[in-house]
Amino acid sequence: MKKLMNEKTKKLVNIGTKVITWLLIAFTAVIMIFTVVTVTTVDRNDRNIFGLKFYIVQTDSMSKSENNKDIDIHFNAGDIVIIKNVENPRSLQAGDVIAFMSTNNISYGETVTHMIREVKKTEDGKVLGYVTYGTNTGTDDEALVEPEYILGTYTGKLPGIGNFFAFVKSTPGYIVCILLPFLLLILYNGVNVIRLFRQYKKEQTAAMEAERAEIAEERKKNENMLRELMELKEQLEKQKCGETPPISPTENNSGI
Repeated sequence: MKKLMNEKTKKLVNIGTKVITWLLIAFTAVIMIFTVVTVTTVDRNDRNIFGLKFYIVQTDSMSKSENNKDIDIHFNAGDIVIIKNVENPRSLQAGDVIAFMSTNNISYGETVTHMIREVKKTEDGKVLGYVTYGTNTGTDDEALVEPEYILGTYTGKLPGIGNFFAFVKSTPGYIVCILLPFLLLILYNGVNVIRLFRQYKKEQTAAMEAERAEIAEERKKNENMLRELMELKEQLEKQKCGETPPISPTENNSGI
């Protein structure tokens, strides 16, 4: 009964170890894929996935909720906003949320995602640009956003993913999310190799001991057989001597 319980425990431990190992492998693979995808696509104006671009929100300028076209639009620093390409930037209207290359003095060249407050047009109806603002501050941006600087319109967000991405890119994040799981896998495989080697040596030693015991048993059998043959030979010689005993001189004289 005790042996059966030990075997069950050993089996459960092996299953648990395999599950943990595969979870580590899956986690590491997912993190690596996530890192590669985000590095090659997030905050890249020249990259998109099925017409969508992704940007990490740097400030809370759009953290205040504002209902627009039945959509509750707000996002915080650390979120990733999903931006959809727009075919005709001049067709945008007040209330749309757009991502654009900023021409403001403070944030020149950075990607900003703000809401359109007003469309500026010429007398003949040609769009000159858009007045944008952050819902949290309510203050208009310094520079007018011209259509050629527009990257797309807001279509959704991934809450908090930007913070995780920033953490993975940092040294502690790399150690925790990538390096440590790999080290654990290497350590686990190393321990497995040592365990298997010890088990192999143990089995090899047991096999050699069994072979030696078999040889010793065979030798013992041969010795016993040889001793029995010698005893049988002695008995046969004794029997032979008893059947034809030598003639004594007394027996010879009695016949005269």
